[in-house]
Amino acid sequence: MKALTSTDFHFDGQKSVYHGKVRDVYDINDDLIVMVATDRISAFDVVLPKGIPFKGQVLNQIAAKFLDSTSDICPNWKQATPDPMVTVGLKCEGFRVEMIIRSILTGSAWRAYKDGCRELCGVKLPDGMRENERFPEPIITPTTKADEGHDMNISREEIIEQGIVSAEDYAVIEDWTRKLFARGQEIAAKRGLILVDTKYEFGKRNGQIYLIDEIHTPDSSRYFYADGYEEKLEKGLPQRQLSKEFVRQWLIERGFMNQPGEKMPEITDVYAQQVSDRYVELYEHITGEKFDQAAEEGDIAARIEKNVSEYLASRQ
Repeated sequence: MKALTSTDFHFDGQKSVYHGKVRDVYDINDDLIVMVATDRISAFDVVLPKGIPFKGQVLNQIAAKFLDSTSDICPNWKQATPDPMVTVGLKCEGFRVEMIIRSILTGSAWRAYKDGCRELCGVKLPDGMRENERFPEPIITPTTKADEGHDMNISREEIIEQGIVSAEDYAVIEDWTRKLFARGQEIAAKRGLILVDTKYEFGKRNGQIYLIDEIHTPDSSRYFYADGYEEKLEKGLPQRQLSKEFVRQWLIERGFMNQPGEKMPEITDVYAQQVSDRYVELYEHITGEKFDQAAEEGDIAARIEKNVSEYLASRQ
């Protein structure tokens, strides 16, 4: 079992590298971004101590497919996927807002609703809703980064008032968010899935707005199985879902939510393989295609370096 958990590449024209929780981002000449989807996995804002084989490839390839299948709606940053674990794209200045869109009352929105909240990010919520019930129409509940780096809910009005995004630009990304989500729901429905909620990030380059980052992956989105949804809703039963929620639940069952004094449970090779198998299952269900595991053969880092270097050289 092999997993890529760290990278230290030195590409031609490389200006800097940023190591995120799960992705390593290389800046090439302040023009291109080489985004490496590693096999690191995070939950509760902490990176787990063991990598998950194929996870990076799964997320990178799902995101690439959805970027391609939505490029008629809006321009996006993707230029190429020279390696199964890498996307190369245009460097944009990202807006300090994540556009979260929800079609069903679940997750953090349900927890807030259960506690009496009837307005989320400036959106009024109807009384009498049940957990996992559909909203009359999808709602947009943006977040922005607080000084400490945590995501904070924010309304459309506050975003514009605080100058985080101009009114003109916000109107564009709000429209694109709804259209992208509708497309994602159409594609999911063909696969017997419900795209429950997701997030989009946008940025600007030379005055043009672009969709950036990954989209519609099980790390950034929640999917329910359509079969049995209504029955489970009526009976108040948990929905079957495709997301990395199963990892969070495994940690919770072992007493870990990244609270003071809690100890990270051991991630055995057996459990890492189970998570890997689940991610491959997610890929195949979401895309309807067989997952190619051949990419994990040989030296993964050396393969990535070769593939990316050859692609960058071809652009010169």
